Amino acid sequence: MSNFIGIEAMNLYGGRASLDVHALCKHRELEIARFENLLMDEKTVALPYEDPVSFAVNAAKPLIDQMSKDEKSRIEMVICCTESGIDFGKSISTYVHDLLKLPSNCRLFEIKQACYSGAAGLQMAVNFLLSGTSPGAKALVITTDISRFALDDINAVQEWAYSEPTSGAGAVAMLVSDTPHIFSIDPGAYGNHAFEVMDTCRPGPDTEAGDADLSLMAYLDCCNGAYQDYARRVDGADFRESFGYLCFHTPFGGMVKGAHRHLMRKLYKADTSAIDTDFERRLTPSLAYGKHLGNTAGGSVFVALAGTLDTVELSEPVRLGMFSYGSGCCSEFFSGIITPQGQKALKAMNISQNLQARHKLSIDQYEMLLKGNHTLRFGTRDAQLDHTIIEDLVPENGDNNWLVLDSIDSYHRTYRWV
Repeated sequence: MSNFIGIEAMNLYGGRASLDVHALCKHRELEIARFENLLMDEKTVALPYEDPVSFAVNAAKPLIDQMSKDEKSRIEMVICCTESGIDFGKSISTYVHDLLKLPSNCRLFEIKQACYSGAAGLQMAVNFLLSGTSPGAKALVITTDISRFALDDINAVQEWAYSEPTSGAGAVAMLVSDTPHIFSIDPGAYGNHAFEVMDTCRPGPDTEAGDADLSLMAYLDCCNGAYQDYARRVDGADFRESFGYLCFHTPFGGMVKGAHRHLMRKLYKADTSAIDTDFERRLTPSLAYGKHLGNTAGGSVFVALAGTLDTVELSEPVRLGMFSYGSGCCSEFFSGIITPQGQKALKAMNISQNLQARHKLSIDQYEMLLKGNHTLRFGTRDAQLDHTIIEDLVPENGDNNWLVLDSIDSYHRTYRWV
């Protein structure tokens, strides 16, 4: 059994439509100075016929298509990590497993712990492989989350305030194995910090609520607590010296900047100049994709990993520190190694080009999608999805590489490739 376990292959799916959040803030008449602190450019907008299942499959399919029949047969676990579940009992993983035509001897389940779910799923897969109970096995871990509001009337936007520009959508698929080309996890190198807090939550299937100030304080407490637990377990760990790059859970870039500043002051009493220089060097690369997606919840720390790998110059292996936080709350700091070879493999997924190719929604199109019956509610029994809402976005004769939700019949969802 190999002690080198981690991410063999990874892909990010950022949807097929995006919105300029600068234009949105002007339209909502928000304070531009305050908005600039979000460090956001655009966000993914999930179309009415896109859901957490279609996002997950669209992220994973390019990875599965690259695998031989024998390699595919070794996928023995499918974990979907989400706070955007579509059923209180049936796992999203069952749909994903079917649509990707994976082998039947799979363990299928779903993980929910707010934005920590992705890290939890990755660690679950890693520990399954480290156990050695099925040598050579692989696990497919997919984070998939959608923030979708509905405008029953225009006054509702006052409740969203600055959360609307940052609420995004996206999925990250990770093939976990004993050939970790993308990210090799340091075994046993982790730290956790958790406590009960009501910072943000989804008290109803289509409801999101929270206290922004409380959430920030919990995030900062967890960033410090999880790293301190990591340092307790890992001899010689030094936040400033041990990691060439850092990736944090990223609701928006400004929150990451605040957490980094908090740790640098707490650990080293660093001055503003030193903090800014360190942030620019080790954390700015991690924002490369998040600023185009918005908050992808359970996947955001892996969006940060993809952004780092796709933008930095690597000439040798480098240790990278990861911090994941989920409201409610649970957090983890862990680490691993990235390499030039892994960087080359990720670049081949053309993530940047795919994000640039998305349809740019106008404000009128965006608000049209939010209003009336265009939003698919949780628990919908029957529905036939209209794929012509945005003209020409779903081609009549496509390449059959984009999965969309087609209909719902007695709660059962059916999908089609377009």
